[in-house]
Amino acid sequence: MNGMDEVTIEFPVHFTRGAAGRKEVNVGVEPAALVVETGHVPRVARLMALAIRFEELVRVGEVESHADLARLGQVTRARISQIMDLLCLASDIQEEILFLPLMERERDAISEHELRVVCAVADWREQRRRWRELASAGRGSQNR
Repeated sequence: MNGMDEVTIEFPVHFTRGAAGRKEVNVGVEPAALVVETGHVPRVARLMALAIRFEELVRVGEVESHADLARLGQVTRARISQIMDLLCLASDIQEEILFLPLMERERDAISEHELRVVCAVADWREQRRRWRELASAGRGSQNR
């Protein structure tokens, strides 16, 4: 071999699909597959996020009022008020709602109608007490 020693270099590679479905060689160990959670985001969490977004739209002047939101969304002003009432909840309750676990069942553990009872109370301590009752009852029924 012309006086040269043989050298073998080894390194991991993996294949992925590139543009137009072509196989591409990638250096390194194949990354672990992403775990995709199943289920759906609870309706009250989506409504909470919507209320926060609506308030931001009004604050920065992209829409003039809640009445404009109702017109744009083709819903009644009363419906917009129901959604915006979620902003009256204590901030820690809002956060819990936003991070509720995904639902595996068709019916959510906590309904918007049930949550309105909590929103109707101005005192945050009482809101928290009612929220704990509602959340524990809802999570208990989810496991049935």
